Amino acid sequence: MTKLWLATTNSGKIREIQQILSETGVEIHTPSELSFYAAPPENGKTFEENAKIKAKSLHSIVPDDWVLADDSGLEVEGLNNLPGIHSARYAGEKAQDAENTAKLLKMMSLRSATNRKAKFRCVMILRGPGGKEATFDGELIGEITKAMRGTSGFGYDPVFQPTGEQRTLAEMTPADKNRISHRAIALKKVREFFENLS
Repeated sequence: MTKLWLATTNSGKIREIQQILSETGVEIHTPSELSFYAAPPENGKTFEENAKIKAKSLHSIVPDDWVLADDSGLEVEGLNNLPGIHSARYAGEKAQDAENTAKLLKMMSLRSATNRKAKFRCVMILRGPGGKEATFDGELIGEITKAMRGTSGFGYDPVFQPTGEQRTLAEMTPADKNRISHRAIALKKVREFFENLS
């Protein structure tokens, strides 16, 4: 069975990846199994650079297996595409999801941003034996709501309403979200990659 290591400690991301790749026949592992591994600093200037940093770092520990690294975030037009690559740390280095989301809503109100258009972006780097790399991406267009709604999901899900939807991502079931999300779109491409390997 093909071993796939996920270069993330984010439990929400791990859960989504496991759900979407569950039928590919890959055996999923996480850094929590490696007591000596420490995640590298994410000092890239783009989602792709950060995903490459994470993929390369973990792959150096498990060079004979596959590693999947994801870097993703929210870009809000009315905030000049912030928080972008700083999405997970928008309210500070150790910020929780609720703090990041609260800061986002506050910044929108301070700017009196009438443009609430936003998109979630995801870039995934798959690094395999021999250091081969493949890049996959996904995007979900929508807008920022004026208040948090829903308790499902994680991150900015409670304030993101996809175009054509009446619900925020946090008001959707995991199955509904996994049909349309930016990460799901990228992961479907990853799934096809593994299906073509076999």
